[in-house]
Amino acid sequence: MGINLAKYDHLVALAGNPNTGKSSIFNALTGLRQHVGNWPGKTVTRAEGGFSFGGHNYKLVDLPGTYSLLSASHDEEISRNFILFGRPDCTIVVMDATALERNLNLALQVLEITDKVVICVNLIDEARRKGLEVDARSLSRDLGVPAVATSARSREGFHDLLATVAGVIGGQISTKPLRPKVDPAVERALDELAPMIEELAPGVPNARWLAFRLLDGDHRVRQALLSGELAELVARQAAPAEAANPLIALQGAQ
Repeated sequence: MGINLAKYDHLVALAGNPNTGKSSIFNALTGLRQHVGNWPGKTVTRAEGGFSFGGHNYKLVDLPGTYSLLSASHDEEISRNFILFGRPDCTIVVMDATALERNLNLALQVLEITDKVVICVNLIDEARRKGLEVDARSLSRDLGVPAVATSARSREGFHDLLATVAGVIGGQISTKPLRPKVDPAVERALDELAPMIEELAPGVPNARWLAFRLLDGDHRVRQALLSGELAELVARQAAPAEAANPLIALQGAQ
């Protein structure tokens, strides 16, 4: 009936804007191999599932659908915290092939956090129906990470998607994410702040990104650092989902 989610080789996060077909991809990949509950301390739905590919078992976590990672809502904060502190081996960012520009904001924010990203250009069949041509290869070149065109309805591109995820995790596919150039003065400030953050929260991943948010005046990050909450956030990402109505598994997260 599926893999044991307590015993997996790799952890994969699934992120994306609402209405990109993200949950359809999650359901197609995991089938009945799902567990649905609430994020620890939150009432936002958390869907986890498993799949096997190439002799390895993967745990897939469907993050809440969100347009940004800048913490204006619980959903955004949950998605950001998992990508930052949950240490996924790869993050799949699902984009709507019919509205790529609208989806780029979230994709670029994820690329600022991690190198291990695969862009899933979903709804490619809808794009064709509307007369749109999407060049996944050019998108991959411009973003510096692999992009794969898919259709959750027909499962077109699914094998390529899984092979690409496996390649990114295993290092066979190298990535060089597009990131904004940083002013030298800001670079020096980041170099000073990052070690201070690591001292306040030993072992915390992505200290440089947190330093960037401090420089940008992110009150939530500052509060988490000063209160000691940051270490708790890191530990919380590995906690199992709290029990919820199993009927939600038919839909997964948004």
